[in-house]
Amino acid sequence: MNPLSRRVERKIAAYQNELIATHFAEVENMYAQVRGWAHDYRNHMQVLSAYAEKGDLAAIRQYLAELDGDLAGLTAPIKTGNRMADAILGSKISLARAKRIPVTIDAHVPFALSVSQVDLCAILGNLFDNAIEATLPLPEEERMIRIYIDTKNTQLYISFTNTAAGGRQEKVGGLFRSTKGAGRGFGLKRVDAIVKRLGGYVSRNSEDGAFTTEILLPQQEEPSSGEAAATQL
Repeated sequence: MNPLSRRVERKIAAYQNELIATHFAEVENMYAQVRGWAHDYRNHMQVLSAYAEKGDLAAIRQYLAELDGDLAGLTAPIKTGNRMADAILGSKISLARAKRIPVTIDAHVPFALSVSQVDLCAILGNLFDNAIEATLPLPEEERMIRIYIDTKNTQLYISFTNTAAGGRQEKVGGLFRSTKGAGRGFGLKRVDAIVKRLGGYVSRNSEDGAFTTEILLPQQEEPSSGEAAATQL
């Protein structure tokens, strides 16, 4: 490998390490919110009981409306069958919701994977970040991210589809050109490098108004069935 290639690889690796750290920080923040709300649950029940004893239905309705607004900031738990997938997808869905991007997810991920948790985090996190960045410039009513993950025979299949601004993207040298700067380009290259290292396959397709990435990753062992998450968020 020549010196230029090594410098590029070091930059990509440094970017990816920073991105993974950000992903884990997002996960921790999400669960901190959930733990905080659960901690306050008893207090909320005491307040509602006090209003009920007084027969103050108006106060109960108002308090419940405030709680509903508070809960709107939390993401419904994702249950794919794999804890790392649950954590990273849950954190990214929370981020997408905050940006008013609806997400539809149907995910079945084996508990035991040949893919390491770091690689799984990098792949899912980068694909989700890319989808958010691509659809964010669109009007709210046109934004959409759709995720499908399942096992096909002995392979893990991952599909991300999102609406995108600017119409159909063109390939340059066999690759779609990144429109979001160097960081996003590094992320996509890192995904490709991980998939190649794992002996997998990646395909990207751009049609008018939509962009799809499909990945197949071979699994060494017969996967166990996981609990599915199929949700419109």
